[in-house]
Amino acid sequence: MSQIAIIGAGAWGTAISIVLGRKQRHQVRLWAYEKEVREAIVASRVNELFLPGHKIPECVQVTASLAEAVAGADMVVSAMPSQHCGRLFEQMLPLLKAETLIVSATKGLEQTTLLRMTEVIEFKTKAQNKNAFIGALSGPSFAAEVARGDPTAITIASRHSELAATVQREFSDMAFRVYTNDDVVGVELGGALKNTIAIAAGVCDGLGLGHNSIAGLITRGLAEMTRLATACGGRAQTMSGLAGLGDLVLTCTGGLSRNRTVGVELGRGRKLPEIIAGMHGMVAEGVYTTDAAVQLARQHGVEMPITEQMHAILSHGKSPRDAIHDLMTRSGKSEVHLTGG
Repeated sequence: MSQIAIIGAGAWGTAISIVLGRKQRHQVRLWAYEKEVREAIVASRVNELFLPGHKIPECVQVTASLAEAVAGADMVVSAMPSQHCGRLFEQMLPLLKAETLIVSATKGLEQTTLLRMTEVIEFKTKAQNKNAFIGALSGPSFAAEVARGDPTAITIASRHSELAATVQREFSDMAFRVYTNDDVVGVELGGALKNTIAIAAGVCDGLGLGHNSIAGLITRGLAEMTRLATACGGRAQTMSGLAGLGDLVLTCTGGLSRNRTVGVELGRGRKLPEIIAGMHGMVAEGVYTTDAAVQLARQHGVEMPITEQMHAILSHGKSPRDAIHDLMTRSGKSEVHLTGG
């Protein structure tokens, strides 16, 4: 039996604990920051705050202690919000075995450094003179549907084939299919950038626009995601896969998407601080990723018009209607031109 630590008991971290726990061959420890989450799991085996209605297997132990969570762990799954990743890994790394595998399941970019999550983790490991096998888990996966046992397909990306093979073997079951990939850059950027496009899709819905608008947005959103991913060293093929197109379609069209929900409310005229306050601790990663994505695109000379307009809405209070107008009245482009939007 392997020991697996899951760091972060939000909806996604909890869903992963259910996937691993239902196999009944792992010892799973779930680190939860929120006291009410820990108390609810102990009392009812349900994370009432972030994933109500879904039982957590008895083999999953919840803890408030990082040291207890990672003690003896063969694998650490990072499911915390992106902006906490660096700080928590600074605390965890001295506690890990040298051979512990690290899997990032967070879809975001660090605002201050523009780093992907595996880059943040790698930077922290090198700062502590450690080596680590690191991978990124991503793909179209609403936590509630994963917890319910709906068939789900995701991908694990790593430069280390042994890590990818281990995650594929240990996570896969009849309802959770894991593919492998060695394009960490493409997989991580796909998972992060699609959140911004999902906010834009929500804006369209909130404005009362129809299917034509959403279809165009998804298609051109994928084009600009691909431009940035390839400029950063990822592969265009990856952006047509689960962590790119698959996750993009899900978050742009699915009612369970927090990022899309933020966009819907923005389109209806609500202000961002009010929307975030009403999310009761849940995180819409796209709010943070958008600013980082704009900066990253400018560094690489990549045009990302949808992302730029979402940045104007989120950071500068631009009217959603004005943003849509400016997107639609830009100068004419060729659809197959690779560098322009």
